[in-house]
Amino acid sequence: VKRYEKVPLILVGNKVDLEPEREVMSSEGRALAQEWGCPFMETSAKSKSMVDELFAEIVRQMNYSSLPEKQDQCCTTCVVQ
Repeated sequence: VKRYEKVPLILVGNKVDLEPEREVMSSEGRALAQEWGCPFMETSAKSKSMVDELFAEIVRQMNYSSLPEKQDQCCTTCVVQ
């Protein structure tokens, strides 16, 4: 983590299928994610809701955070594998 200036962060609410037992409202999660400057997602492994989208967002965040900071415009090449 120390070598990265941008650490990937996603706030995730799980077990969205258990709506009657909810302890944290979606609006609270969205507000906290906005405060932290990160995406907010709600998922359910049981109903397979938003699980694939969450992993896709994790990959996007990891790719974004691994890009080097542009220090100058001189002769740099970036290869993402």
